[in-house]
Amino acid sequence: MKRHRAAILGFGRLGRACAAAVYDTEQLELAGVVRHAGAESRLPVPFERIPVASHLRELARLDSVLICVPPGAATGAARETLQLELPIVECAILEGAAREAHYEAIGTAAHHHKVPAVVGAGWNPGMFPLLRRAFELLVPDGRTEILGRPGASLHHSEAARRIPGVRDALAAEYRDAEGRLKRYVYAELAPGVDPHAVQAALAADPLFANEETQLFPVESAAALEAAGQGVFMERRGTARVGAHQDIVFEARFDVATFAARAMLDATCQLALLAPGAHLYSLWADDGAVGKARQAASTHGARGR
Repeated sequence: MKRHRAAILGFGRLGRACAAAVYDTEQLELAGVVRHAGAESRLPVPFERIPVASHLRELARLDSVLICVPPGAATGAARETLQLELPIVECAILEGAAREAHYEAIGTAAHHHKVPAVVGAGWNPGMFPLLRRAFELLVPDGRTEILGRPGASLHHSEAARRIPGVRDALAAEYRDAEGRLKRYVYAELAPGVDPHAVQAALAADPLFANEETQLFPVESAAALEAAGQGVFMERRGTARVGAHQDIVFEARFDVATFAARAMLDATCQLALLAPGAHLYSLWADDGAVGKARQAASTHGARGR
């Protein structure tokens, strides 16, 4: 069986998680990794034999590209990749109008260049909204509670790491009693770096806009990250749906690993899809799915 050759654009935590996931998948082959100029020309073990390039044009025989760059660069990277007539999978965390504009831009470019694209193929966006929707489908008359257990935010962590003077960072998030989102950024700083300057850079980053963010300098962000992400979700039915209509989901996991697995699932479905942007879902390996998706495809994928 011919293996699907996928390239990874970006090699941060998400890119590395995707590489590890591809490495363990028989259906896919890691065709190469694209890194920014000045990055290491060789990948760490066990990927040391994988080609490293500064542009996708340097890699041969690509079937798709996994977009693993920070959210602020995701739209441009996706459009540039689609211009090469390469299908893409992405999972950038964007909100509201920014997310709609991002999906619309990808959908328009994918239609123009006649290739499929899967958007929102990560943990959240991606798998977590699907889990919540499944709970609501099974218990249609009820209430969903998601506890504000602090957890790591992959894309916010990546954004914090790109601030000059930050060696490593972990961004955690939770909601207070009023439902307001708060972020704690635990950052390893280079010697002599002013924490106030890093705090100001966080405040100026659009990804952290309109969110209360506090910076905490630490000796090791990696040690904090070992605890991973956590979530507790409960769907509790009302009295009229009958007794015992409750569903509970509790998990602790590595966000990048879960996001990578969703991206690989989407990659395996690309052959079933018509040109355009498709919001990530769980699909059966059936050609009929592709025909149904063709009928439902629009210029821009809409969020649920």
